[in-house]
Amino acid sequence: MIAEIIISALILIGVSFSFVGSLGLVKLPDFYMRVHVPTKATTLGIGSLLIASTIFFTIHRGTPAVHEILIVLFLFMTAPVSAHMLMKAGLHKRLKDIDGEVEEKLGR
Repeated sequence: MIAEIIISALILIGVSFSFVGSLGLVKLPDFYMRVHVPTKATTLGIGSLLIASTIFFTIHRGTPAVHEILIVLFLFMTAPVSAHMLMKAGLHKRLKDIDGEVEEKLGR
């Protein structure tokens, strides 16, 4: 009973974060904001869903669900790196931010 409540809470948290990240991707005005919100929110959302899946299958199978744990680790390691690379590419292409300004310092 307690495990089901925890799993349900993690699923609700995961769906909420994923929805906010998707909404931010659609509604935010410039490239930099569109990259930032989905990276943070969706990482937490998918992480919560995978943790709920791990708990569920560990309880029902009686053995640890290693696949989901590996996916969570991979997600938490690669999402920030990919967001950073997208931001650097945006700076390199000199994309404008919401104020219409282009960042002049590229750290070269």
